[in-house]
Amino acid sequence: MNTDLEKEKTVEKVAEVQSVIKAISAQVSQVIRGKDPVVETIMTAIFAGGHVLLEDVPGVGKTTLARALARVLNLSFSRIQFTSDLLPSDIVGVQVYRRSSEAFYFEPGPVFAQLVLADEINRTTPKTQSSLLEAMNERTVSVYRETHELPNPFTVIATQNPTDFQGTYPLPESQLDRFMFRLKLGYPDPETEIEILGSDGYGDQIATLRPVADETFVQQTCQLVDKITVSDTLRRYIVKLVTATRRHPELKIGISTRAAVAYQRAAKAYALVQGRQYVTPDDVQQLAVPTLAHRIKCNQVAGSLSSTDESERIILDVVNMVEAPL
Repeated sequence: MNTDLEKEKTVEKVAEVQSVIKAISAQVSQVIRGKDPVVETIMTAIFAGGHVLLEDVPGVGKTTLARALARVLNLSFSRIQFTSDLLPSDIVGVQVYRRSSEAFYFEPGPVFAQLVLADEINRTTPKTQSSLLEAMNERTVSVYRETHELPNPFTVIATQNPTDFQGTYPLPESQLDRFMFRLKLGYPDPETEIEILGSDGYGDQIATLRPVADETFVQQTCQLVDKITVSDTLRRYIVKLVTATRRHPELKIGISTRAAVAYQRAAKAYALVQGRQYVTPDDVQQLAVPTLAHRIKCNQVAGSLSSTDESERIILDVVNMVEAPL
């Protein structure tokens, strides 16, 4: 009886969250037009406690999207512009000596925000890139033998230009694995671009967006994700997919167990965003490319395909090859 009551409460909470998510999408779509699926996927990452890598050419709205989400969700926001001379202390913070008290105190860096935009993360050196590893994985920052808790919720949205652009440093596999999703915004369709030109762009419109949620809503939604059900059949399906990547002849590195756990968590959050209290095979398939493609390493890049395009093709091949449960 208690179980039935809990299920009813979960259904009610999912319906409430769904109405807020629609309001969030409506607000964000005022400045990022025609990209509702990308917005939904980023919200999935936020509710799953994950991070997002936006990989695309400059000028398609990556930074604007991050700022819009922070405002609509009413989360504290900081933007870090990654450059070749950026130091780890510029991100996490530094110990400062205070003469009045004759003691050192910790001055938090810009990473201490609920939504952090790591802009052009691949334009800085690997040492500085790695300063985000502990923050993204442990939600803490260690400086001078002291560990500092990061805010809750905490999400990093990193932007990255294609690695064949001049002056870029490709992210190592260990850091890519910390991102729940790798996404592309892409160019808008012609009609949407005409609308953007008619409004003289959309950057200045962020100030007009209305907050429709807060940190409490995000925290409670993250907890609700735990109550989304995944059947044993779907768990076996996820394991079959990740196992297929480990045996794929075109791959050096397949999907790790940690990535499989993130995959299931992402599917649960995505089901919630779609307004369901259970995961379906479609959820698992829909998230395969954004969740898995950046976590594999190909033997070689064939023809004129980029490494990104090639890894996405292989994941799609795996999804098509492994039979989905009915």
